[in-house]
Amino acid sequence: MAEFDYSEAIGEARAKYESISKALDVDRLTAEAKELEVKAAEPGLWDNPENAQKVTSKLSAVQSQLKRLASASQRIEDVETLVELGQEEEDADTLAEAKSEVESIQKDLDDMEIQTLLDGEYDERSAVVTIRSGAGGVDAADFAQMLLRMYLRWAERNGYKAKVMDTSYAEEAGIKSATFQVDAPYAYGRLSVEGGTHRLVRISPFDNQGRRQTSFAAVEVVPLVEATDHIDVPDSEIRVDTYCSSGPGGQGVNTTYSAVRITHIPTGIVVTMQDERSQIQNRAAAMAVLQSRLLVLRHEEEAKKKKELAGDIKASWGDQMRSYVLHPYQMVKDLRTGYETSQTQAVFDGDIDEFIEAGIRWRHEQRRAAAEEQEA
Repeated sequence: MAEFDYSEAIGEARAKYESISKALDVDRLTAEAKELEVKAAEPGLWDNPENAQKVTSKLSAVQSQLKRLASASQRIEDVETLVELGQEEEDADTLAEAKSEVESIQKDLDDMEIQTLLDGEYDERSAVVTIRSGAGGVDAADFAQMLLRMYLRWAERNGYKAKVMDTSYAEEAGIKSATFQVDAPYAYGRLSVEGGTHRLVRISPFDNQGRRQTSFAAVEVVPLVEATDHIDVPDSEIRVDTYCSSGPGGQGVNTTYSAVRITHIPTGIVVTMQDERSQIQNRAAAMAVLQSRLLVLRHEEEAKKKKELAGDIKASWGDQMRSYVLHPYQMVKDLRTGYETSQTQAVFDGDIDEFIEAGIRWRHEQRRAAAEEQEA
């Protein structure tokens, strides 16, 4: 085994730190933190709880970034001193400690580097995620519920606020669809790489002959709309239906027509909402999701026009983006990035950061390659 090169490893860590600092623009972050601190200290901040939440959440995120950058810089200096001490005294234990610290610093810098790749137009936004069961009958409905649990666990592990906004339960087991919102800086930028078709292969727990079953579920991710997005939806373009909210198995959970279904007639987009207790609240939430989907649709149409002008470029995601295999072996594999793990239970328990980060890097490379092809 080759001897660990401390000088080279520390040099690489320092170079990556400088690159990240430049990309994140520490001066800009510092100025932004001061501006947000002023807003957070305003006496009437909590008169508008929604805006207050955005300000405090953004401030926390910016302060966290600055703290991580300062910590990384100090750790690099400290480990450099530790290596010098270990080498001078020829202390194997000290050098082993230094090696472990260098590797830890490198991993933290890799995590921080992901932030620099989230530079899309809506990446900073909160995310609205919809999961729909696909081909595969009851297994697909069960798989859709497994994915819902996976993403909610992921949000919990990362300390992100997540709220299920609508759930349509299947008759036998699982769900037909579910929509939830994740409120956190860059939630959309991270979760957007999860959009696509997911496939599950396993011995079906619903098949009395114990046969292997393949089922599918679709994941849609859109950014949460903001007041500045200017997505006008005339009343003449929508149809609003109200009905009683329901729980698993169709059991009535309230007797008022508080649930809302909005159909956007020109596009055929349908949004249902039943989480809130009042019809007014559900209609407002449904309109927000509809506007989010229309925002993405507009963005896709603009991108399509640019693509037509530029010619064919390599930037497609393909239909099936990830496979979850539970039989005859244990494996979760992303078909775009090639990242895989045999720890299937950990994945379904929300341990998907490695998949998300690999997806972000893959997307960045796709965009870079597409830009270079357009310039050529």
